[in-house]
Amino acid sequence: MENGQTTPQNPLLENCLQRQFNTLGQNGTNKTGQKQAIVTGNGSDLNNNDGLKGRAKRKTITQAMILSLMDVAKLKGDTEKQNSYWNTYYCQSKIISAEGKFYGKYCKNRFCTLCCSIRKAEIINKYLPIIKEWQEPYFVTLTVKSCKANRLKVMIGKVLQGFSKIRAKHKKRHQRGNGIKLIGVKSLECNFNPTKQTYNPHLHLIVANEEIGELIVKEWLKIWTPKFTNRLGQDIRKVFDVETNLIEIIKYGSKIFTEPDMKKKNKYDNSYQIYISALDNILTAMKGKRIFERFGFNADKEAVPAHQEPKILTHFEEWEFNPKKSDWENVVTTEALANYEPKSQLIAILNSCIDLNSQ
Repeated sequence: MENGQTTPQNPLLENCLQRQFNTLGQNGTNKTGQKQAIVTGNGSDLNNNDGLKGRAKRKTITQAMILSLMDVAKLKGDTEKQNSYWNTYYCQSKIISAEGKFYGKYCKNRFCTLCCSIRKAEIINKYLPIIKEWQEPYFVTLTVKSCKANRLKVMIGKVLQGFSKIRAKHKKRHQRGNGIKLIGVKSLECNFNPTKQTYNPHLHLIVANEEIGELIVKEWLKIWTPKFTNRLGQDIRKVFDVETNLIEIIKYGSKIFTEPDMKKKNKYDNSYQIYISALDNILTAMKGKRIFERFGFNADKEAVPAHQEPKILTHFEEWEFNPKKSDWENVVTTEALANYEPKSQLIAILNSCIDLNSQ
């Protein structure tokens, strides 16, 4: 591997490349010698320049992280994880455009910032209208004592189990007419403290009112006891901007950028670090766990998309992502697609601030 490029002799890479282009269907020529491509789905708006720039930024961040995550997975001998990381590295690397739309393959991995942004939009569209109908929603954070890496998976399991016990208990009480109904949405997150080398799995919630929030906090403290948490570690506050708070809990499950002194707040300050081994530990511990879910209410079922027959394109352009330019380039003209230029601070972080050693 050199300058972010990969060698085609790598069997993991070859498998990934083979899967990569199944998205666009197939490129080739018909019997008349005319070049064609087969695509499915609605495609994305090619004329949304801000959207394209955002994708280019997320793609740039993802590729830089994934290359380092690959190094961690190799050291651990985790072949399955390497395959997943390669799949994400090539997410949307090759796309084609036609009739104002562009098409490409999504890896759908939770550590892919491209795919997470799409999932975030889906959750907002689905749940924001419902939460806006709640008269006085509250934002709640539930925490427990931080732990070392070797205990992280167990602690995440116990955090989720603890909340499930609270839900089950009060669901039965409500059904018997002896208590209030717990209504809200919940998200699992985990931070890494590079100073103490510890992990802090916790839950963020938006609940329908203050009474629900206070009850959940009370039950949480009872389950975990003073040995593992305390009242100061929990937070409950009124929601003044529903959309902002909903976005706050729809994250990637971990903080990508972490400040070494845990105090600086400037988003792209050069003191930021990406603790890649710690991120791998978080991703491993969260594997198979549901990050976001609702409780106490039903949301409208998502409409099943009508079956779309694949479309055959005969007039299209092909684009390939160039990591050195943080943009997709036309394979014929080398024209840039998004005209995105990453900020110097972001480049500095991705080039110089990735820490492979912290556990």
